[in-house]
Amino acid sequence: MDKLFLETKFVAGNAGEIEGLAWPFGSPDRVGDVIEKGAFANVNLPLTMLFGHDQNDPIGVWTEAVEAPDGLRLKGKLLVEHVERAREVRALVQSGAVRGISIGFITRKAMARKGGGRTISQLQLLEASLVTLPMHPGARVTSAKSAVQALAIADAINRATAHFFQEV
Repeated sequence: MDKLFLETKFVAGNAGEIEGLAWPFGSPDRVGDVIEKGAFANVNLPLTMLFGHDQNDPIGVWTEAVEAPDGLRLKGKLLVEHVERAREVRALVQSGAVRGISIGFITRKAMARKGGGRTISQLQLLEASLVTLPMHPGARVTSAKSAVQALAIADAINRATAHFFQEV
């Protein structure tokens, strides 16, 4: 199984919602591999979410996979209500200590790239892991909703606008 590590932007909410850019199109990863648009056409959902590609450490499921113009975007859920490790990983994501996504797949069709690496046009996606150091510098978690952050923002707005609504 091939494993490609990508730095991703993602968000992990208190309920475990998470989304990210798992593979950006148009740029190679650290070893020179490029995955073409269309290679992710047959993703089987739900897709296993692991921590660090450890098959003994499932932490959630990816429930949506979309080939967007900028790359493969995933949405899913950390199983924070049932899996202690998922709660730990959520805290790591929310703190920024873990911000990468890495995909594990079997290459079905690829060509060598001049200068190294491959252009992959067909693959079978097996899993997508949350990782500390992704192979592709553009792969990152983009959203991890936090009720704590939302409440803090709401509180700040309420404080800032309180004087507008005081009775005279």
